[in-house]
Amino acid sequence: MEPVRTCVGCRTRALRSTLLRVVSIESVLVPDERASMPGRGAWVHETSECVDAAIRRRAFVRALRVSGPLDTQTIEKRLNGYGNKVNGSK
Repeated sequence: MEPVRTCVGCRTRALRSTLLRVVSIESVLVPDERASMPGRGAWVHETSECVDAAIRRRAFVRALRVSGPLDTQTIEKRLNGYGNKVNGSK
């Protein structure tokens, strides 16, 4: 049985394999392709609607328990197709 996580954007529960884990590294929101980076993570659907909702409601800040704003350019570039896969993924 596969683990279930909650999307911070739309607040629906989904299988872990259908969500993207993101972490905060020095106040920059970074996609965690393999879901193995250390620290707190937040799960979100890889859709612009869910990511925009999470940014608008400051859900990433709350879920990751960081103080101050997060730089979301990395995740937004990924959604737009400009970002390369990181963290050793294929």
